[in-house]
Amino acid sequence: MNPIACIVMTSIGTEDEAEALATAIVEAQLGACVQIQRVRSVYAWQGELRREPEWVLHIKTLAARYAVLEAFIRERHSYQTPEIVQVPITAGSADYLHWLAAGSAPPAQE
Repeated sequence: MNPIACIVMTSIGTEDEAEALATAIVEAQLGACVQIQRVRSVYAWQGELRREPEWVLHIKTLAARYAVLEAFIRERHSYQTPEIVQVPITAGSADYLHWLAAGSAPPAQE
């Protein structure tokens, strides 16, 4: 069986929040790796144009873990309407995808 891998993305308002969320995700084995990047977002919110620094998290995980990961992010996220999107990984190196699957596998009791 070849588990389907994906990248789940979310953005958050501060570097400290990004670091805490990334750490919690990896510790909970909901993602094998989380990359954090600083970005500048331009968006409309409640009728206003905004320009804000944000930190984007790219979470490497299994598609089967998405629902649990989404709930985990929502519980810990400071935004009213957080970005939480899943992007499928359609191909990748076998060794990397094996590592990703092992690091994202649910614990035995889950």
